[in-house]
Amino acid sequence: MFRTVYRGLVPSARRRLFVKSAGLRATQWGALALLLRPLYIATEFIVAAGTEGGYSFLSDSVSRLGETGCSAAYCSPRHELMNGSFIVFGVLLVAGAVLLLRSLGLWVTGLLVISGLSSVATGLAPLDQDATLHAIAATPLFVAQPVALIILGLRSRKDGPRLAWVLVALGVVTSAAAVSFVLSDGDSASGAFERLALWPVLVALAGFALTHFPPASRSETDPR
Repeated sequence: MFRTVYRGLVPSARRRLFVKSAGLRATQWGALALLLRPLYIATEFIVAAGTEGGYSFLSDSVSRLGETGCSAAYCSPRHELMNGSFIVFGVLLVAGAVLLLRSLGLWVTGLLVISGLSSVATGLAPLDQDATLHAIAATPLFVAQPVALIILGLRSRKDGPRLAWVLVALGVVTSAAAVSFVLSDGDSASGAFERLALWPVLVALAGFALTHFPPASRSETDPR
């Protein structure tokens, strides 16, 4: 009888171990997706370096780097790289959020998925092709990301107080920067406000993702 019961329990235990292992791998893939996203900043510099007519990170919007048309005053020959990065890094955000659903929570995951899809839509609707459509595509990104950071920070207070308050603080900063960017209406500091609304989110989510690797490794090697 003992052997019969044992044989019945072993497959169940193996299934649980497999599910747990698969869950850990999914979490690590999700974390990796978020860790790669700060590379987006490098694409801005690469594209900006190739512009003709001058480009300012302080006063020019990110979207100008994705403009497909050229004039005597300005041209961005590497616009395909910029628009492609909006799409690729947007997809990474969606994938990372979905794979880290348990850690992020439903609300944060939903907001980040909206942000990622907004980024993808922005890449598909260059500014100079249809300014209105471009604005509609990009707006959810500026709204959803700061809110996601604040909620994630409040959710993470027990697990990591320091990181939690950093996330909340960056959420507040990026919210203020997003509002300032909209109100600046293309003035001399609009580019700086836009980047202050976007770049800290990349770093904050990467920092949150980084905390998921050591615990996963310990879980896989824990003899218990």
